[in-house]
Amino acid sequence: MRVAILSDIHSNLEALNAALAVVDRERPDRVVCLGDVVGYGASVNECCALIRSRAAVTLLGNHDAAVAGRMDYSFYYDAARHALDWTASRIDPEHLEWLRSLPYTHREGGICFSHGSPVEPQAYDYVFALEQARDLIPHARALADVTFIGHSHLCKTFALAQGGDVSEVVSTRFTLRNRYKYVVSVGSVGQPRDGDNRACLVLYDDVTREVEFHRVAYDIETSAQKIFDADLALNFGKRLFLGV
Repeated sequence: MRVAILSDIHSNLEALNAALAVVDRERPDRVVCLGDVVGYGASVNECCALIRSRAAVTLLGNHDAAVAGRMDYSFYYDAARHALDWTASRIDPEHLEWLRSLPYTHREGGICFSHGSPVEPQAYDYVFALEQARDLIPHARALADVTFIGHSHLCKTFALAQGGDVSEVVSTRFTLRNRYKYVVSVGSVGQPRDGDNRACLVLYDDVTREVEFHRVAYDIETSAQKIFDADLALNFGKRLFLGV
């Protein structure tokens, strides 16, 4: 089975359409969304509708949870809180009910999907550095062979060896090795933060055990202008051009 894995769309319709064009070209068996469909961007309902129509599984991201009333976001910085309030005031009721129904994780055999760290998924802990990956070592036995996560908006892969060593995999296309557990941070469709402004998604083949990152350019100008025209922080649009 080949799976296309998307995460952190953040109401960026132009980026989502570009990512789904890659999906249509590659023709995987299914699409999984790791969450944060909403937040930051202006195309709230359009992105919800599209993900609902295309993804076989969608998880609850922290921005989704905030909009759906499933977490406290009072500690977020001002612009992010305002964006969540703005989103909550504009999301259609049917999409709001959908967000309220989403799970934190999904597991299929040797594959796990989670928005943040799979150890305590409702805490939305980050895993984007070796120190954070090392924190998973005590839980390695319970981890799936490969866990796909989002949340950090970074493309990162960590391999946890049976002996407790952790290493970073720097290739954008690689095959899982036996006797290792992997955590793959799939990057962001709608708000990349790794210095590459292109939308990102991952394809995984559970037969060949191959993981491949895909980047695709999209119409940043249109997406950013929607943010500029809305009552949202200008920086949410400006940083799309830089991928930060």
